[in-house]
Amino acid sequence: MSDCAPTDTPEIDLPALRARYLAERDVRLREEGQAQYLTTDEAFPEFYEADPYTPVVPRDPITAEIEVAVLGGGWAGLITGARLMEAGVTDFRIIELAGDFGGAWYWNRYPGIQCDTDSYAYLPLLEETGYLPKEKYARGDECFEHAQRIGKHYDLYERAVFSTLVEALSWDEDDGRWRIGTNRGDDIRARHVVMAQGPFNKPKLPGIPGIRDFRGHMFHSARWDYAYTGGDMHGGLDGLAGKKVAVIGTGASGVQIVPHIARSAEHLYVFQRTPSYVYERGDVPTDPAWAATLRPGWTRERKRNFHTAAFEAFAPGQQDLICDGWTEVSRNLEAHLSATGGWATLTPEKFMRLREIEDYKAMERVRRRVDAIVRDPATAEALKPWYRFLCKRPCFNDDYLPTFNRDNVTLVDVSKTKGVERITADGIMADGVEHRVDCIIFASGFEITTDLDRRLGIAPFTGRAGRSLYEHWAEGYRTLHGMTTHGFPNLFFTGFLQGGVTASTTDMFDQQARHIAYVLARAGERGATVVEPTAEAVEQWCATVRETAVDNTAFQRECTPGYYNNEGEQKIRSHLGEPYWPGFYAFEDLLLAWRDTGELPGMELRS
Repeated sequence: MSDCAPTDTPEIDLPALRARYLAERDVRLREEGQAQYLTTDEAFPEFYEADPYTPVVPRDPITAEIEVAVLGGGWAGLITGARLMEAGVTDFRIIELAGDFGGAWYWNRYPGIQCDTDSYAYLPLLEETGYLPKEKYARGDECFEHAQRIGKHYDLYERAVFSTLVEALSWDEDDGRWRIGTNRGDDIRARHVVMAQGPFNKPKLPGIPGIRDFRGHMFHSARWDYAYTGGDMHGGLDGLAGKKVAVIGTGASGVQIVPHIARSAEHLYVFQRTPSYVYERGDVPTDPAWAATLRPGWTRERKRNFHTAAFEAFAPGQQDLICDGWTEVSRNLEAHLSATGGWATLTPEKFMRLREIEDYKAMERVRRRVDAIVRDPATAEALKPWYRFLCKRPCFNDDYLPTFNRDNVTLVDVSKTKGVERITADGIMADGVEHRVDCIIFASGFEITTDLDRRLGIAPFTGRAGRSLYEHWAEGYRTLHGMTTHGFPNLFFTGFLQGGVTASTTDMFDQQARHIAYVLARAGERGATVVEPTAEAVEQWCATVRETAVDNTAFQRECTPGYYNNEGEQKIRSHLGEPYWPGFYAFEDLLLAWRDTGELPGMELRS
C-alpha cells in the first residue's frame, strides 16, 4: 500500500554458511523419513474425524445419482463450486468432513491463528464477492467467515453434504459413474468427481515412543480443545491457569500458539527439533484511501506481483506490491542490480548466484534479529534458522521470539536426538530429563508430502478394471495438465500435481477450477457422459513436464528436513509436486490455447 524499500542486510561468509547449513541438516536427518510420523487414523482417529465445533446430527444414509461430486469444502472445493455454477453446471454436491465450509480455516481455530501471506493476494474471489479484508494479514475467523461468504454468494450451502467422510471411491464401468462410500453409509453415484481436499487436509502426529501412555490431556492444534483451555482464537486461555503445558512442533502453527499459551499457563515447554524462520509481521489495517484506488482486476495484478517475487524476479524498477519477508530476496536483488548496472550483463547463471547471495544475507539478518530480541544467549542460538529461505515455510509473528524472555517459558532443543525421545505417563523425556506436564499440544502439521494413500485415506480408490490410483501413480504422477489421468474416467484433480504453481495457492485452485468447469460444460453440451485423457496425451504431458523441468533437487536435498522436502528422504518428493516449470502464467496461456481450439485435444469423450 506504499513504497517498499530494500532491507539492510549484513555481509556474509558464504562458504562458512554453506558448511554450517549442511551440518545443521545432517544433525536432524532421520532414516525413517516420513515414517517417523503416525497417521491420525492409526494413532488417534479423534484428532482427525471428530469435530469439536459442530455436533454431528444423525441422518439417514443418502442414496443419490448426481452429475458431479466435489470432495472437499475448503478453498479448492469452494472455488470449484463457484466456477461450476458460473459455467452452468449446477447438479453437484460438495462432500465435506467438517460441519461447514472453510477447510483448514474451519479446523484450525487455535489461538493466534492468522494468515501468513498477504490476504489481498491470498483470499479467493474477493472481487466476485465484493469483499476487502480488514487487515493485510487476515485472522483466522475472518478467513473462515470469507469461506462462508463464498458459500452463500454462490448458493453452495444447498449443495453441501457436511459432517461426512469419504472412505471409498470406485469406478463402475457398467454404470458409468463413481461409487462413493462414506462413514455415514451413503451410496452416492456421481458421473464426475473432483478431488479438492487441499494440502492441509489431514493432521499428522510424531511417532514418539509412548505417545499412547500419557495420562494427561492431549490434542492436535488443528482440533483445538477450548473446553479444556478456555478462551478463543484471540487468546484468553484461562483454563490453562496453574497448568504445565508442552507444545511439540515449532512450525507455522506452533509459532502462533506459543505466545498465547505462555500468557496463561503456569509453565510452557516448547519442544523444538528445527527452528523456524521468524520475521516480524508488521500487520496493518486496510487503508481506506488505498482501497478507494482499486480498480477491477486489482487482485489479479497483486497475485501476479506476488508470484513474480516468489518464483521469478522483479524487472528493473518494478514495484513490490506485497512488501514483506516473502518478497524480500527478490526486492533486494532488484535493488542491487539497478544500483550496480548489473542488468546489462545478467545471465541465468549470474542471476542464480546473486539470488543465492541475497538469500544468505536475508537469513543472516533474521538470525541477528533473534540475538537482538532473545536475552538468553543459549536460547537465542537454538532459535536461529540455519538453512536457506524457503527450505521451510517462513513464519511471521511479532510475539513469538519475545515469549522466550518470559520466566515461565522453557525452550527444549531436541535437535541432537532428532526429536522428542519418549512420552511417559506424566510428561516428556528429552535428553534424559523428564518434563512433567498436564497437557501436550501437537503442532506437528499435516500429511502434505507423505504417500498419497496416507494423505487421502481413501481405500479402495480404484478406476477402470479395479486398478488402484495409488499403484497407478506409484512411480510418479501421470496426468494431462495435472488434472486428469488415463484409466480413471471422469476424475479430476486439484492441487500440486503436474500443473502451474504460484505463490498464491488459491490462484492455482482457481486456474484448475476454471479449466475443470470448462471441460465439464463442453462435455455436457456434446452429450458426453465419459471424459478421459488418452494414454498418448498423458505420456506427452509427462514428457513435457520432464523436458521443461528445472532440477532443484540439489536445493531440496541440502535443506533441513521437513515437509517441504519429504523429510529429506533419498527420493525427493516436493510439496510443489512435479510442476510445469516454464511458469504459472505460461501454463495459463497453454490452457487458454487448449480451450480455444474447442476440440478438447487429448481428451476422449464418449456417451
